[in-house]
Amino acid sequence: MENYFEAGKTKIRTMRTMLFFSIALMAIKFTAYFITHSVAVLSDALESIINITAGAFALFSIYYAAQPKDIDHPYGHGKIENISAQIEGVLILIAGISIILKGIYSFFHPPELEKLDSGLVLAGFAGLCNFFMGNYLIKKGKYYNSLIMIADGKHLITDTVSSIGLIIGLGVIYFTHIFWIDNLLAIIFGAVILWAGFKLIRESVFNLLDKADIEKLNQLIDILNKNRRTKWIDMHNLRILKYGSQLHIDAHLTLPWYETLEQTHEEVRAMEKIIKENMGDEIELFIHADPCPTSSCPLCAVENCAHRKFPFVKRLKWTIENIIPDTKHII
Repeated sequence: MENYFEAGKTKIRTMRTMLFFSIALMAIKFTAYFITHSVAVLSDALESIINITAGAFALFSIYYAAQPKDIDHPYGHGKIENISAQIEGVLILIAGISIILKGIYSFFHPPELEKLDSGLVLAGFAGLCNFFMGNYLIKKGKYYNSLIMIADGKHLITDTVSSIGLIIGLGVIYFTHIFWIDNLLAIIFGAVILWAGFKLIRESVFNLLDKADIEKLNQLIDILNKNRRTKWIDMHNLRILKYGSQLHIDAHLTLPWYETLEQTHEEVRAMEKIIKENMGDEIELFIHADPCPTSSCPLCAVENCAHRKFPFVKRLKWTIENIIPDTKHII
């Protein structure tokens, strides 16, 4: 994986490219609306404005998050990605409400639909582009651990789902001439968009409140169990904090009390190396070394220990249940 600053440049280039494509797709969708006069097509086009606005916020937040740490921001600037995701979620909510209101209004003031076949082609092309763009952004966002890239990708996938429903609806209208279906579709799309905005806001709030990332914790614990060294007697008080795409990992590692500070430091460095090799460079670790108490002897697999007070019983497998509490383990 690239280093932190190279990753930041790659993310900026990616979001800039996505923003350019979003502008082009918006032009296509509004062209489809002016051709068909369909409220459902208009709702799809209006969401593109939200895509562009959200993309611009995302681009700025990724640029800002990539700035180096300073005195005022010792943990970096990554939290802005969560703020940007919240803004995007609010914009999505506004778009959903606007689309629903427009759909309701059109029940009483129905527009005259035209050239639905051309609208189908344009909507299908735009939806296909959004599908590929959305999946690409989600893939890149997971690779770089970027919430705002994942959020933008999910937004585009939601747009794709709306486009699929739009194509089906326009097709039904084209063959049946039941025009009120257009308004119903707009209301349904608005509700789907509202739900997507709510989920995005909820996730960004959870991240700002440092809610535990269970998936990342399980991944880390699995890595540590598979690569565990003999002198790593025990571990507890494990935490992962997210600052944008950066992960800050805290933990207490129990090591033999009689070893030198240099030997202890070597074990901590070995753990850091293993974690970074498996989880990437955008990780900062704070490993606190604890001296082993006599109660840890039954857990300790160190052979020929001259200071052992109790015989070795078994090595405790670390799990999310026993490694997070701030308590040394005993048998």
